[in-house]
Amino acid sequence: MRPLSLAPMVLGAALLAGCQAPGPQAPLAGPPAPPTAAAPKAMVAAANPMAVEAGLRVLREGGSAVDAAVAVQAVLGLVEPQSSGLGGGAFLVYYDARTRSVTAYDGRETAPAGATPDMFLGDDGKPMNRAAAILSGRSTGAPGAVAMLAMAQADHGKLPWNRLFADAERLAEQGFPAPGRMAMSAASRSPQAATPDALAYFTKPDGTKIQKGDIVRNPAYAATVRKIAAEGPKALLEGEIAEAIVAKVREGATPGTLTLDDLKRYRPRKSEALCRPFRVYVVCTPGAPSGGPAVLQGLGLLERTDIAKHPNDAEGWYLFSQASRLMYADRDRYIGDPAFVDVPIDGLLEPAYLDARAKLIGATASPTAPPAGQPRGAKARAPDATREPAGTTHFVVVDAAGNVVSMTTTVESIFGSGRMVHGFFLNNQLTDFSFSPTDSSGAPVANAVGPGKRPRSSMAPAIVLDRDRRFVAAAGSPGGPAILAYNLKTLVGVLDWKLPMQEAIALPNLIASGTFYAAEVDKFSPEIVQGLAARGVTLRSGAGAEGSGLHGVEVTPQGLRGGADPRREGVALPLN
Repeated sequence: MRPLSLAPMVLGAALLAGCQAPGPQAPLAGPPAPPTAAAPKAMVAAANPMAVEAGLRVLREGGSAVDAAVAVQAVLGLVEPQSSGLGGGAFLVYYDARTRSVTAYDGRETAPAGATPDMFLGDDGKPMNRAAAILSGRSTGAPGAVAMLAMAQADHGKLPWNRLFADAERLAEQGFPAPGRMAMSAASRSPQAATPDALAYFTKPDGTKIQKGDIVRNPAYAATVRKIAAEGPKALLEGEIAEAIVAKVREGATPGTLTLDDLKRYRPRKSEALCRPFRVYVVCTPGAPSGGPAVLQGLGLLERTDIAKHPNDAEGWYLFSQASRLMYADRDRYIGDPAFVDVPIDGLLEPAYLDARAKLIGATASPTAPPAGQPRGAKARAPDATREPAGTTHFVVVDAAGNVVSMTTTVESIFGSGRMVHGFFLNNQLTDFSFSPTDSSGAPVANAVGPGKRPRSSMAPAIVLDRDRRFVAAAGSPGGPAILAYNLKTLVGVLDWKLPMQEAIALPNLIASGTFYAAEVDKFSPEIVQGLAARGVTLRSGAGAEGSGLHGVEVTPQGLRGGADPRREGVALPLN
């Protein structure tokens, strides 16, 4: 058995309730940023330069981090429609520099009142073909991203709501150069790229698909954001646009049941962020049904190892892989919408349970998949085989006052359901539910479909604080279920291996779940690959291992320092 450091985390009642941090933070190590006359105090990191510039413009005008987030999302929905948009959902964590508190906002989509547990089963009682389900009207839930941003902006905004959409409106009306990823997605073999709506949008007059750099105009999107700017989320969830959404999901041989009442009744959620200590830090994420609890569990498991002594070597990656397997096993069994199922968050994150789970990390990897544990408060749950595509994006905003937004936002698969109304694509978020509501014995699945229920998500935007509740870093990623591994890797890279944010983001990706180890094999040194193999971990290329889109910002003595995933088109830029 591998020797582990099992010193328990001290979690007083105040810590659990108020996210109090556990110790003074040592300065982050790594090469310092070049000294400047004015150290960066505000920054935007996002997946497209046009979206970053929209956020910076709002900050220049005196807007808050949340104001800038509204502008960033509005532009991302236009220039990165394969990943997020007005018709999708999101999770956001917000750090208030004045109160040093962290709030979580849940803009996850909801299933319609007419949804049933067997809605993704065919007449033969077997799960539907996944592509057919995604393209069907049943895949679309009531969108929540805009309503969630409106709630957060009402709480923390400084500028009028109607001033936050100027860049999105201008770019949609006047045109913008097609980003490479947008053009690549439009030309892909994804079934959503071949829908009538997608073909009409992405096909040029000569019959060819758009290419990188082609000017794209979307006057319908411009009209939609003008309406949202004037009316708020009501513009999307009631009236003409809502009617178009309902009509669109009712088309086809497998229509959805979404109604105008489902849209009108949509409400985002707000709560204290879920925070837990990690060494001398506190890491805060949204709670269930997000992927936040799983990332916190992964950190808790790794805290009980000596991974910090093994920066980017075979032993360090071995420990990372084994903690990941345990994290995924528990997450897949127990996480669902806490408004509908009992989710044993406290049990999954309590020190005694983490101690016991960490002891399962031996000197070599077990050839069989680790089973889910039995945390305190857990009900009997069936194994879950939910599949989550990777059509998502993440961004971070820090304003001059030190307030921070870390937000992950999605339409689910590439271009969502492939159905478009008023210039934007509809989500296919309901296919994030388990297609089968029970296992063969009849045991219930935590992530089964239910009316009004929010599907389980891997999105896990994170904010890191020190013991005095000062901001340390923020990060997150798209990537479907691999989000958990991507975020965990980056947090380990920054907090344990003391890498600059950019270097932590650029570390190779490794997703360990069950008995499979997907990885960017060519980015690991031969010594690491061989060392992992000697420990029973055989890396395999593919399976989403290149799918990250990490973005983050950290505090250094020289001011803010950002990072953008080299696998995507994003940038991290300071406010000048």
